[in-house]
Amino acid sequence: MNTASTPTRCLVALFPDWPVTAWWLSDQRPHTGAVAIVEANRVISCSPDARAEGVQTGHRLREAQSRCSKLQIVPADPVRDELMFTPLVVQIEQVTPKVQIVRPGLAAMRARGPARYYGGEDQAACTVLEQTHQLGIAGGKAAVADGLFTAEQAAQFADPIAVIPPGRSGEFLAPLPVDRLDDAELSELLPRLGIHKLGDFAGLTTTDVRARFGEHGVRLHELARGNDLREIVPRVQPRDFARQIDFDPPLALAEQVAFSMQTTADDFIASLAAQQLVCTELRVILQAEQGEYSERVWAHPGCFDAPGVVDRVRWQLQAAAGDVIGSGLVRVRLEPVATDAIAHHAPGLFGSGSDERVHHVLSRVQAMLGHESVVTPAIGGGRELAERQLLVPWGDRVVSPRPADRPWPGHLPDPLPATVFPGLRRVEVTDADGARVRVNDRLLLTSVPVQLSVGAVTLQLASWAGPWPVDERGWDGEHAKQNCRFQVADATGGAWLLVLDAQGAWWAEGRYD
Repeated sequence: MNTASTPTRCLVALFPDWPVTAWWLSDQRPHTGAVAIVEANRVISCSPDARAEGVQTGHRLREAQSRCSKLQIVPADPVRDELMFTPLVVQIEQVTPKVQIVRPGLAAMRARGPARYYGGEDQAACTVLEQTHQLGIAGGKAAVADGLFTAEQAAQFADPIAVIPPGRSGEFLAPLPVDRLDDAELSELLPRLGIHKLGDFAGLTTTDVRARFGEHGVRLHELARGNDLREIVPRVQPRDFARQIDFDPPLALAEQVAFSMQTTADDFIASLAAQQLVCTELRVILQAEQGEYSERVWAHPGCFDAPGVVDRVRWQLQAAAGDVIGSGLVRVRLEPVATDAIAHHAPGLFGSGSDERVHHVLSRVQAMLGHESVVTPAIGGGRELAERQLLVPWGDRVVSPRPADRPWPGHLPDPLPATVFPGLRRVEVTDADGARVRVNDRLLLTSVPVQLSVGAVTLQLASWAGPWPVDERGWDGEHAKQNCRFQVADATGGAWLLVLDAQGAWWAEGRYD
């Protein structure tokens, strides 16, 4: 808090409807069209074209769509808003230091230093906006006033710059509605008491406000009076651990790139180690001579060392060569996606243990034979056992197209077969007369199963259970599946998981050993 009795002169840069701008910037879309950012079924931000059609923030989704039939709906994403706003703040920091991110779309800084350097508060605000124009972001506003709250309110009305003279904050705020305090409870209660403007609220005594609304009401009362004593808290600039290397002339061979990357990889790991950090997830970005681009995030079961980084660059280039990248490589960029304290990965007192030795051996084999030469099994989601089996390259994070934590109606519950065949194995199930057993439209067996034929071997069945119908993707004519599962036990003590498809053919999916 500011220990002085007067608010600090603040300069703010406001970018209205930033969530829409962030969405446009995220995929380099043209900054046109009717767009609405929606959260909890309400519009929280919309583009100028949408406003021209009558869409407003606070509208329910259905009401907004009724006003604009071509409205494009985009789910809110606070992470996207923050990521896209950070480069803009970095650009502002080139002309004035110590910038606070109040929220994505609103940046604040002390006005005294920039005003003295650029020759006035108007010139400082103009310089900040001109700096943002270099990123191609239009529509920004800037304002200078006593205190952060007043400066933000002034920026709302700026065209595109507004300066509230010192000591005139209360006068500027007086005609504004009380909902500018951004407090839902007070914004509803004050009008019911006949207090509609900030000036009316500021006219109350502090004693009366404290008695009726408590300390929280007193703080809002001070804001309404233009007495915002909050200090600007500059953001802590993150350390840049990213490293990149440019190649001139471009390199075409993966081994050439790997050899040239060694020093850069050493520097990348050393910069993290200097801050007592290690990299556990690595983003590798490859750029080629003709504009081709390849980006991938690599995970590590432990932490990356320099040879491991070089291996990932080589593997990624080998995988992208031809299909994604067809010209010589001109740039490689390394970025840490996730880091961890180096102490968590230090060897133990009596060595690194068997796990580390296993990882070292498998990594060496992987380095010699290729990224997908060493794989580990994992279990994903799905209804069929074969599609649940995943083979993940050593060191990669398991990313299944069918997440196991989602509901899969019709999936086989535990216990699962110990042996799952790579593909369905053709079998035959017959009754006592040798006729194939089928299932009718009411899911009833046409006869009692007696024999199971697997190739040239015929087994007598001791018991059976089923059918359990599986109806998958009925809306998709190309990929729809309809079948019935059975569990059978033969006279030798073996148990089988069988599938009867929609054409009446029997298949073995697995065996309970």
